[in-house]
Amino acid sequence: MTYARFVELRQPLWDEFETALREARRRPSRVTYSALETIAFQYRQILHDHALASSRYPQTGAAIRLQNLALDGMHWVHWDRGDRIPGVSRLFWREFPSAFRKLVPYVVVVVFAFLTASLFGIALAVFQPAAGTAILGPGTIDELSRGHLWTESLTTTIPPSISSSAIATNNMSVAIVGWAGGAAAGLGALYVVLLNGFILGAVFGITMYYSLGGGLSEFVVAHGPLEITLILVTAAAGVRMGRALVEATDVPRRELLHSAGRDALVVLLGCLPWFLLLGLVESYISPSDQIPLLTKAAAGASLEVLFLTFAWNPFLPKEAQ
Repeated sequence: MTYARFVELRQPLWDEFETALREARRRPSRVTYSALETIAFQYRQILHDHALASSRYPQTGAAIRLQNLALDGMHWVHWDRGDRIPGVSRLFWREFPSAFRKLVPYVVVVVFAFLTASLFGIALAVFQPAAGTAILGPGTIDELSRGHLWTESLTTTIPPSISSSAIATNNMSVAIVGWAGGAAAGLGALYVVLLNGFILGAVFGITMYYSLGGGLSEFVVAHGPLEITLILVTAAAGVRMGRALVEATDVPRRELLHSAGRDALVVLLGCLPWFLLLGLVESYISPSDQIPLLTKAAAGASLEVLFLTFAWNPFLPKEAQ
């Protein structure tokens, strides 16, 4: 077969493959299964033509073009789309719920650890009131003895527009520290969970000792449930990373770390925006004396249900579960 005849017979296929590949790159989400099969079949033909042109017509225009088409086709066909950075809608609608579902066993573990530490903190504060000075400081204890919670000053000393930013930043820092603690075989994440559980329990125990537990509960009921949930979920992601570091399985450790690390990052990115919302709630709603307790409780329960529904996503496609 002459070179001219070869080009005349095969060039329509090359043009068709090049056009299909360009369209698939421009709109990858619209590539149907049949279109993918066609591209794969054409790709095999391109490889065959490339081998023929390289051996019989080297350094010709057709050989160079086929080489470029073969490389472009290889990059697209073998591109691992699971590793690319997802868009915002895909991140929150599919990637985050999928990663969250994998975390459920780890969430159970960190919740148990958190509750255990909280009960210990409450017991210590109730039976050893002197521990309150070490935890809250003498000034706060003095105010508690006078019947005043430190939360009463939040509406007068710092404007809510400023305090909301500071609160959100602080909560994000706690979540990130717990998440990053997974690098220490998960021990850092568990430490954050245990420490926060103990401090929360101790603070409640101290306020209960001074008969101010109801006031503190009224303050935290609007933002506390979701805030604790977010911290525990991000810590659970850290625990999963830590387990991937030490778990002995037949799966290569590199693959375990890759999967756990990617899911952990997705979980962190999915949780962080909620801290911004909580900062507003904790600054405007939680300390307000004008908002009834039932309204605050309803707001807290609604935020918790909204997040869990969003995180679980009952409409998640089966292939993403």
